[in-house]
This record gives sequence, C-alpha cells and structure tokens, in this order.
Amino acid sequence: MGNPYGDIELDAQGMRALAHPVRLAILTRLQQRGPSTATGLSEHVGASPSVASWHLRHLAKHGLVRDAEQQGSGRERWWEAAARGIRFVADDEASRSAYRALRTVIESAEGDLVGEWERNVEPHLEQEWAHVAGRANTTVLVTPAEAAEIESAIEQALAPYVLRKDSPDDTPEGTRTVRILRYTMPEAAETP
Repeated sequence: MGNPYGDIELDAQGMRALAHPVRLAILTRLQQRGPSTATGLSEHVGASPSVASWHLRHLAKHGLVRDAEQQGSGRERWWEAAARGIRFVADDEASRSAYRALRTVIESAEGDLVGEWERNVEPHLEQEWAHVAGRANTTVLVTPAEAAEIESAIEQALAPYVLRKDSPDDTPEGTRTVRILRYTMPEAAETP
C-alpha cells in the first residue's frame, strides 16, 4: 500500500511511544491546531507544562513532532507535528501488539465519535449535508491482496481532499471538515 497523504509510518517502537493519552493528545492538538509551546498545550492535554515538555521531547525522538519556526518572544520552544497523520506498519507480532495498545488509547481518547455526532450534529445538518451523511456496511468477498487494492484505491480517491488542507486558498467555498471512518474487518478463518 502506498502513502498518498505523506503520513509518518510508525513501527512497533513508535506505536508504543504514542500509546499514551497525553502524547496522543499533544500530537492530535498539534495536527489540528498547528504549532504551540508546552505551556500552550498543557491546558488542553491534561498535563503541566513540564510534563507536556517531557512528552514533546519523547515524541520528537520518534519523529512525530519537531521544532517549529520561532514565534512569540523567543523564550519558549515552539513545536509542530511532523506530518498531518500517522499510519501503522504492523507486519509482525510485536508490531500488531503495539498497534492494539495504541488503538485502545486512540479509541478511548476519541470516545463515542458516532454517537456524539448523531446526538449533536446530525439533527442540525442542512439538507444537502444530511443527504451525503450516513453509514455504510458493505461485505465483500476478497483475497488479502484485493483488500489491499481496495484500501489503496480509497486512499487515492481521498488524497486530493486530504491534501487540500495544505492549500486553503484553493479550497472551494462551502467546504466543511468531514470525518470518514473506515473499518476493514476480515472474518476469522474457518476451523474444521
């Protein structure tokens, strides 16, 4: 599979480093809101400035954050996300175990995304947005290679819209952020 969004590809060590609620919150905040300092992040991630700073240095060791261009008075260190997203390279048991641990932290941090949206957003959507919102549950019969092809095709179709965030001046009027959740859930192998 390719990486059309330019995401950071995490190995087992990187996934374990990110599998901490404060580090995940820091990275998410930097990806969504742009550069900040440990002090600026602390109130949003549930940590003191010194603890946030420690977690930032830990994330930097794994290439997830980096120094941002100097802003403000120059007395504080500014940080930025190294990429807009992350993806997981889980090609052995250690990586799959690290991925499961990180997935648990991510799902805990995200809470009930769908339920929150259904309660707080969906009832207030304009008709044109309500028409394109919703869920799909499609079952296909494929090989692992075909499943990878499907995932690659979906990412290629989404890439221009994901990358649009890099050129906000070229964004058409009327755009909104839309979250697309995808789960690929192969069934267990049949046992004789």
